[in-house]
Amino acid sequence: MRVVWQLLAVVVVSLVAGQSVAAAEDNPWATLGLGLVASVLSVYVYAWVVGRTEKRAVTEVAREGAAGAVGRGALIGTLVFASVVANIAFVGHYEVDGWGSYTGAVGLAGFMAGASVTEELLFRGVLFRTMEARFGTWGALVPTSVLFGAWHLANPDASLWGATVIALSAGPMLGAAYVATRSLWMPIGLHFGWNFAASGIFSTEVSGNDTQQGLLDASTSGPTLISGGEFGPEASLYTLVFWALITVGFLWLARRRGQLTPRRSKRADAVALSR
Repeated sequence: MRVVWQLLAVVVVSLVAGQSVAAAEDNPWATLGLGLVASVLSVYVYAWVVGRTEKRAVTEVAREGAAGAVGRGALIGTLVFASVVANIAFVGHYEVDGWGSYTGAVGLAGFMAGASVTEELLFRGVLFRTMEARFGTWGALVPTSVLFGAWHLANPDASLWGATVIALSAGPMLGAAYVATRSLWMPIGLHFGWNFAASGIFSTEVSGNDTQQGLLDASTSGPTLISGGEFGPEASLYTLVFWALITVGFLWLARRRGQLTPRRSKRADAVALSR
């Protein structure tokens, strides 16, 4: 029952936050402010409901070290996306025509902050963490990654291929980042850095969302396997390769730190059910 309450709380705050940010989309500074407020409120709601239902200190969103972890994650996410765009540009399928809109980038920062935080709280904070406790790290990584990819099929220019690449790349990578750090701050930073770099800096589509223009006036072209097509560079094979490398790195770190969780035995399940 506790999972139901956690999901309900996160989904409700996510919907309210999303509607609030969307309502201010014509005012970039309001969008930025509301996005940041929504992010903070979402974390507080998550910490409150998890603390109440699990009766423990919610260490995965502890304040200590939060800024550093988010910053490192954002830097990695930005650099990885920049590497993807550089490769697409190298083969002639990403072109910059000049400067775009700095106010557009400001608004996108707020929008992506809210989306990154709420999605990580939902997928890594509630779903992955709950499944891992029962099925182990590997048993949680696969279904949550599939669900994370399917989540993006609701976007305006979504495609099955794009959702599949997310399920094979971003889903495992963000889950592995959580396992390696046992904190939601690193995946939140990674998620935000990638999304903001894609939209606010390089002005590309983000998961088929019909994203507004950011700092650069740029365009992509060419085969979907290279540029990602209407879904954006997230559907590029370059993304699949780069995120796979990052995923391996995080899983190696998690194993070295002893952070991988084995599948719970049937005996442990029986004991849990008897309580």
